[in-house]
Amino acid sequence: MKHIKLISLYLICILTLAMAQSNRDGIVPGPDRAEGDGPYNRLVIRGATVIDGAGGPPRGPVDIVIEGNKIASVRSVGYPGVPINEKRRPEAGDHEIDAHGSFVLPGFVDMHVHAGSVVKAPETEYVYKLWLAHGVTTVRGVGLANMEFSLSEKERSAKNEITAPRIWAYQGPGGGKDWKGGSVYQDPEVARKWVRYAAKKGIDGLKLGAFEPQIMEALIDEAKKQNLGTTAHLAQTGVARMNTIDAARLGLGTQTHFYGLFESMYESNDIQPWPVDMNYNDEQHRFGQVARQWSLVKPNGEKWEALKSELIELDLTMDPTMTIYAAGRDVMQARNADWHDKYTLPAQWDFYTPSRIAHGSYWFNWTTHDEIAWKKFYQVWMQFLNEYKNAGGRVTTGSDSGFIYKLYGFGYIEELELLQEAGFHPLEVVRAATLHGAETLHKPLGTKPNFGTIVPGNLADLVIVDENPLENFKVLYGTGAVKINENNEVIRSGGIKYTIKDGIVYDAKQLLKDVENMVKKAKRRDGDLKKY
Repeated sequence: MKHIKLISLYLICILTLAMAQSNRDGIVPGPDRAEGDGPYNRLVIRGATVIDGAGGPPRGPVDIVIEGNKIASVRSVGYPGVPINEKRRPEAGDHEIDAHGSFVLPGFVDMHVHAGSVVKAPETEYVYKLWLAHGVTTVRGVGLANMEFSLSEKERSAKNEITAPRIWAYQGPGGGKDWKGGSVYQDPEVARKWVRYAAKKGIDGLKLGAFEPQIMEALIDEAKKQNLGTTAHLAQTGVARMNTIDAARLGLGTQTHFYGLFESMYESNDIQPWPVDMNYNDEQHRFGQVARQWSLVKPNGEKWEALKSELIELDLTMDPTMTIYAAGRDVMQARNADWHDKYTLPAQWDFYTPSRIAHGSYWFNWTTHDEIAWKKFYQVWMQFLNEYKNAGGRVTTGSDSGFIYKLYGFGYIEELELLQEAGFHPLEVVRAATLHGAETLHKPLGTKPNFGTIVPGNLADLVIVDENPLENFKVLYGTGAVKINENNEVIRSGGIKYTIKDGIVYDAKQLLKDVENMVKKAKRRDGDLKKY
């Protein structure tokens, strides 16, 4: 069957490359927008309970007035359990949403995304709709795809020409089809020239690795001069010379994932004591061994506390993306998640399954020992994140979906659950998912965020859900939460009702139906590619 699988993937690659025209990554740009109503001259959301994103407690009933793409007013119109005072209500809009009994939150910010790929999810419409259906109104592409594609889609989304979240385009060094300046990884001056080149192109920030110290310093310093953000995946191949504290001292804005964090506070080692037969290109080794770091650090020890304090002083943002590694704790649960049958494309599923040549598909011989190591690793990692937040550090929400059995949108909601598991109060989770993401994106610009909280003057990026997500984040999943009704029948409850981006109202359940139809069509076409 393996040769059939590879042949099928090859055919998909060829077909998609033909469809994608000039896009070098082979993915298809979002089609012209055919979904969403508005923006309206005056949209009024009536009777909602608001969770503001800044950490304040829920309050309602509230009427929210949106004019064009901005919030005009947020007006309290009474008290719970008694009739609404109609005299306090704002005047009628040209469109209204009855949100009595519903909860309204700021649109979510996913700080670590990719837009699929030719062998997984070649049509970005699929990815965009899954994000919006789960309340994600802003994404940081790291990168979304290549530079030209990312910037084009960013512009189209800003104009609402496509059904997609707002896009912040971060790119890895050296990108750009007309860059002729040489390798940025060998000469600091070349690195600086590339940053200036990319800034003129219109990128918002840099996605960095664990580069040589002089190159890292040049990239980060020049990014600051150009008002660009920086985030880094401090890969194990270079982390011995560039860990989290090293990069933070150079001015790094965000650490994504966990790489470099543990290495910054080892008790008895300077580098990870890998097995002598370690081979990083064998992803069973790579992902199996990295979790063994849990035993190399001492929670609340001197190094732990010193690192936490210095990182907060340096104002480093943590974007942990716990969801993308969660399958390591329980691969059976991730493989059999409720949403795969209906919403996972056959090609995406095929990419997930064990393979030595697909990144993150490392389940060659995943053992109980491996899962226990990951569970212990998460316990230590979560403790640091919770303490970091409690001490004043900024933590955001990112998903990195499309790998390791994590699906776009669904993986993002799991990140909210994982932060709660780490010890975050649900209101702190919402703040991480909204305000803290917006603050992180705006910080390099020196500007006040214009989204991430529900206040007058901000962009109208909102999520409306009929149940209280603070009681159960599972109601935000597109598949909802499993409950039982008064007739002893099992039902699914929840799912986001509306996602509003830039004042445009999207029916979240219809977006999911569109995705379901895309998956059905793909299964009919490539029925031999996945067996459910």
